[in-house]
Amino acid sequence: MNKSANQDENQINPAKLLLSKWTAVVPMNKEKHFLVTRVDKDEKDTVISCFLEAVMTRNEYSINWQELKDKSRWLAGWL
Repeated sequence: MNKSANQDENQINPAKLLLSKWTAVVPMNKEKHFLVTRVDKDEKDTVISCFLEAVMTRNEYSINWQELKDKSRWLAGWL
């Protein structure tokens, strides 16, 4: 196991993804803070889609939940 790789990724438990809070490292359209508002799973309980809602604008975006692991783009919590 490569420790440096783990330090470069946010650890995400798919079961706890719903209602988790995220901060965009590089805000776009003045949107910085997001909340996971919807997680869709298949019959095997695998996440198939994830929706983020911008706190300030309430705009909703569909993303690949795996993108949230990238610390260069997303930080866990509202910072």
